[in-house]
Amino acid sequence: MRTPKLRHLAGLTAVLVIELAQLPGAHAAPVDQAATRHVVQPGQSIQAAVDAAEPGDTIEIRPGTYRENIQITTDRLTLVGAGESTVLSPAEKPSANACGEAGHGICVTGTAEDPVSDVRIASLKVTGFAKNGIWGSGTDRMTVRNTTTEANGQQGMGQEMSTRGTFVDNVSRDNKQSGVFLANTIDAEGGATDALGTLVAGNRLSGNRTGVVVRRLRDLSVEGNTITANCAGVFIVGDESTPRAGDLNVRHNSVYENNAYCAATDRLPFIQGAGIVLTGAEGTRVTGNQVNDNVGTSPMSGGIVLYTSVVGAPNAKNAISRNVMSGNKPADLADRDNGPDNTFTDNVCELSAPTGRC
Repeated sequence: MRTPKLRHLAGLTAVLVIELAQLPGAHAAPVDQAATRHVVQPGQSIQAAVDAAEPGDTIEIRPGTYRENIQITTDRLTLVGAGESTVLSPAEKPSANACGEAGHGICVTGTAEDPVSDVRIASLKVTGFAKNGIWGSGTDRMTVRNTTTEANGQQGMGQEMSTRGTFVDNVSRDNKQSGVFLANTIDAEGGATDALGTLVAGNRLSGNRTGVVVRRLRDLSVEGNTITANCAGVFIVGDESTPRAGDLNVRHNSVYENNAYCAATDRLPFIQGAGIVLTGAEGTRVTGNQVNDNVGTSPMSGGIVLYTSVVGAPNAKNAISRNVMSGNKPADLADRDNGPDNTFTDNVCELSAPTGRC
């Protein structure tokens, strides 16, 4: 259930220190209401501070290890740690909230009709959860910055049914699925939705199944990321639904040596050595990327690869331009579905399939 939206009390000058209600087995953190800053020390409950916060408040988490699942349903809340020395990891028994039940670390949860807005998560490490490290569902303008997600059972971080998200300057490594995963929705079919300018930029993504996955979305940019040592670097996933996934930018990323092996699933063949892959996408601009030394024998192996979607939908109207590629095998640039109106201009590469794409 959503936390009621409380009106911010402007002009408050007195410093009020209150004691939060204790959760079982944990002490609540003191709160500085005048500064709207809730300080959480090791041994105290982050969730208790979140529950006590009003829109606009900041939860400052001091260095230490905190074992709980955090559920956020309050607008304009900031959750900030002290870098990788602030660690969130699972407890033996999950927290008694929706995030704990789902097996995620931090959940920001609203609905498509009434999204939670302007939640900011920064400067902490989220590791070891059974499902996703950080997950937004029904959010607007959720920001994740300078945060590490590591060794989580599915996605490192991501969102669904959400708009205007920002994932900037993070590290997401050794997660079982994606470093960053963005989708229209995870539990239903349907056409692509408008992400309204969601941005994935400046992240370091390694050791995951895939560095970045964008599934059935439009109006989104993946730019300036360093993506290496995954099974695949970037996946842009669409299908035959209307509207098609597309109107996306994949630009100025460094995508190299994504040569780990990931076994086949019921939807995809095995993945290895895949740099940037488009499947069933439309109107995507792949521009100015450095794509090197992605090597494998999967149908999707190579530097930049256009491949028919799992339901047989071809790529269409995509523009592949000004990319620099070398050392990718079996090809630096591979158009394997021959979809309509894809263009290839000013790319620098050693080998393309078919020839003439460089």
